[in-house]
Amino acid sequence: MNNNITRLINALPSEVSRYSGRQLRESILKSEGRVLMGQTYLKNPILLSGCTSAELQFAFGADMVMLNGFDFENLNTCPGLQGNSYLSLKELVGGRPIGIYLGCPASHASVRDELKGMIASKTNLEKCKQWGVSFIVLGGNPNSGTSIKDVIYWTKQARMICGNDMLIFAGKWEDGIVEKVLGDPLADYDAKMVIKELVDSGADIIDFPAPGSRHGITIERIRELIEYTHRHNALAMSFLNSNVEAADTDTIRAITLMMKQTGCDVHAIGDGGFGGGTWPENIYQMAITLKGKAYTWAQMARVRR
Repeated sequence: MNNNITRLINALPSEVSRYSGRQLRESILKSEGRVLMGQTYLKNPILLSGCTSAELQFAFGADMVMLNGFDFENLNTCPGLQGNSYLSLKELVGGRPIGIYLGCPASHASVRDELKGMIASKTNLEKCKQWGVSFIVLGGNPNSGTSIKDVIYWTKQARMICGNDMLIFAGKWEDGIVEKVLGDPLADYDAKMVIKELVDSGADIIDFPAPGSRHGITIERIRELIEYTHRHNALAMSFLNSNVEAADTDTIRAITLMMKQTGCDVHAIGDGGFGGGTWPENIYQMAITLKGKAYTWAQMARVRR
């Protein structure tokens, strides 16, 4: 452990902006299961004029934000960026961690051509490395037909292309029709073997669905898999999505408490709702449920320190 690395939940933006991928991983680990990641879908219209959803989510207590729908080929198709590049958006939030989601459809899938600006590819991964993207998240969007094997393949490619320092999240928490998500009792694959393959391929943080937001997913099963993940020296993220992120604050609070019992290191909330993300009050509710008001209010207030 590096004594110069501060917990992400109370680190100043000026500190976090200087962290490498390895240092950001340690900062998450030191936060002991209280890190909140927001998600915004850049293809949707914005919620507030003159304010990006990323800024809004940090303002209401998020510690990290993931960009979904980021189009490397044409940023003009992303109204959620409001004319910003990745680097200028990161500057707007004081250098706080902003990552990019990359879907991993199979190499033969027709959507690879349709969505080539938004998926895992050599070109897009090289740009992530060049820009110094805080982290990348590899998975499969709903109805994309992405398999676990596809995610494992692109995890290995991402590590080779981006190098040892890139913080890589990988897993399967949605798109569970053709192939079940990690932790689903009906899955026809060995979840622990998949976790080990992801870790061996270079994943730092394994992604799981959240109990209470996906049908059939229990605290006990996800807890077992996260314990296995930790024993293999990786971290874990639990993802509240399936559009339940657009429910009321009581639902968000209840699911967040279930997520915390799984032992995950990062709690993510999806981009369902209007304006490319969940309601600001749901971010705030999740934040205070995870880390209390003192840490949340400090995160909300210290934008430029």
